[in-house]
Amino acid sequence: MENQPKLNSSKEVIAFLAERFPHCFSAEGEARPLKIGIFQDLVERVEGEMNLSKTQLRSALRLYTSSWRYLYGIKAGAIRVDLDGNACGELDEQHVTHARQQLEEAKARVQAQRAEQQAKKREAAAAAGEQEDAPRRERKPRPPVRRKEGGESKPRNTAKPAANANKAPRAVREEHHTPVSDLSALTVGQSLKVKAGNNAMDATVLEITKDGVRVQLTSGMSMIVRAEHLVF
Repeated sequence: MENQPKLNSSKEVIAFLAERFPHCFSAEGEARPLKIGIFQDLVERVEGEMNLSKTQLRSALRLYTSSWRYLYGIKAGAIRVDLDGNACGELDEQHVTHARQQLEEAKARVQAQRAEQQAKKREAAAAAGEQEDAPRRERKPRPPVRRKEGGESKPRNTAKPAANANKAPRAVREEHHTPVSDLSALTVGQSLKVKAGNNAMDATVLEITKDGVRVQLTSGMSMIVRAEHLVF
């Protein structure tokens, strides 16, 4: 037992469960609804294997059952299964309704994040003075200098006032964030921000652990972040 490798993330635990119980868990594709109370069955069957603890099993099960592919599988007529793939009863209507609501809320959060990212890109482009497809002005030829008879020509003042001389400087919008003070108040799938210096990056909660919170950035990268680096 001491020589067994340790699984460090919930994704690794899910991959292990899919290999250990292929008729119950799946690593990809639509997931089958799980038996109510399956956590206790897992504890009895695999606690200690691969140095797994109850906390790891609970976190992995929470991540698995909150994933989009699992929520897609919670539909009318679907049958719950135990660890060996045996049928354990049809889904209740209230469970189907709750899963549909969770799925719609998760989709709405993703759409809101994408819209926010697009708005930030447009603001950054405007602040930098970028204008797409702006026509280039053609320079007009300078008129000839008119000379007076019997005198010297006076130089023309060709200096133009600065285009932006009278314009007020663009105000820089400061974003105010609220620090995360209680990790227990967070939920899987919740949107928040990760502070990195003076910047704050959008992220989604994947898992709450004793060491911090595992989040996924909009770039697809996931990491564990301590509470002091999390804000709303």
